[in-house]
Amino acid sequence: MSTNIDEIMKNSFAVDSSADAQRAFMQRIYAWMVGGLLLTAAFAWLTISVGAITEIVFNIRWILMLAEFGLVFYLSARIEKMAVSTAQIMFMVYSALNGLTLSIIFFAYTLESISTVFLITAATFGATSLFGYVTKRDLSSVGSFMFMGLIGIIIASIVNIWLQSSALYFAVSVIGVLVFVGLTAWDTQKFKSMYEVELQNPEAAAKISILGALNLYLDFINMFIFILRLLGNRR
Repeated sequence: MSTNIDEIMKNSFAVDSSADAQRAFMQRIYAWMVGGLLLTAAFAWLTISVGAITEIVFNIRWILMLAEFGLVFYLSARIEKMAVSTAQIMFMVYSALNGLTLSIIFFAYTLESISTVFLITAATFGATSLFGYVTKRDLSSVGSFMFMGLIGIIIASIVNIWLQSSALYFAVSVIGVLVFVGLTAWDTQKFKSMYEVELQNPEAAAKISILGALNLYLDFINMFIFILRLLGNRR
């Protein structure tokens, strides 16, 4: 009888420890993501507050955008090979650069509408990420479908540079919101399932937490931009 009780208590303790490790892993991802968003906001505000910086950013904005793409692709592809500190620094540098390039929205939209859309995005992101965290349904097929939708959005956006179609612009914005809502749920579930690594290799877990933060950061930022296109009040 005592053996059965000991076994039950042992199994219960193992489940609790696993759940705690999972929560700690996800909390680390969210902490880095929020840190990246705060860094982005700080650099965006700094850019619009200092005229000299605004002018420089405007003149080299395409170089900054290319640098951002390069950082994202390099970090995603090479994170397993780099040190944890290097991955962390690259994520922070990317967040800062994104703040510089996103500062342009303050000249295109009113501050009130930016604040309102940010709150809407935060609520939408939070609800969607929570769904991805608690659902028992496998979202892999959803993620694959949303990734194809993302490719379609990129192609349509490039085509619309020449077409300048307001209807296509609206359609891309609506689909963009839906795509990044789906990707948020999928990314949350995907990285939640990786928490076991923390029990085996803390260094690998630290790297995955940065990669998870980058993915969720990109989901949030892109969701925010597409919602802003739909609901933002232009100056």
